[in-house]
Amino acid sequence: MDIEVTWLAGSKALLRYGSVEMDCALGKAGITANKREGDHATPVGRFPLRFLFYRGDKLGKPQTTLAGQEISPFDGWCDAPDHPRYNQYVRIPFSASHERLWREDDLYDLVIILGHNDAPAVAGDGSCIFLHVARNDYQGTEGCVALKKQDLLTLLAALDGDSHLTILPATE
Repeated sequence: MDIEVTWLAGSKALLRYGSVEMDCALGKAGITANKREGDHATPVGRFPLRFLFYRGDKLGKPQTTLAGQEISPFDGWCDAPDHPRYNQYVRIPFSASHERLWREDDLYDLVIILGHNDAPAVAGDGSCIFLHVARNDYQGTEGCVALKKQDLLTLLAALDGDSHLTILPATE
């Protein structure tokens, strides 16, 4: 399934697949063709949907064909460009800088890992680019794509074995 994200303005965007359209949030700095670690921008490009992490204690196993597992308090993702595990799953405790997947808020109740900068990862070219739950007001992310929880569950149920998300470049 092909999923397209069209940037609208600031961190606001529209996600489409088939005849379905959903509001979504992007990075606080909008979109970029030259993603760098910490720039708060969402990278443009076509990315496979690699894996799903979900909070089983909050919502159970979502209906989807995407491979996945429950998040535990020991799950993380390395965001330290100088570490050999950069932009990879890690177990916590972990000595280098990392993102915790187990959060107190709802933003990571559903986390789809996007295949950005991972074949192989290039130090500094961005890490932790996820599709996750949006804040209620679609506030900008650190560079991820974010949907309302119900919209993300709907999307997960529609995925097929070869789903890709394309973040389109801005048009003038």
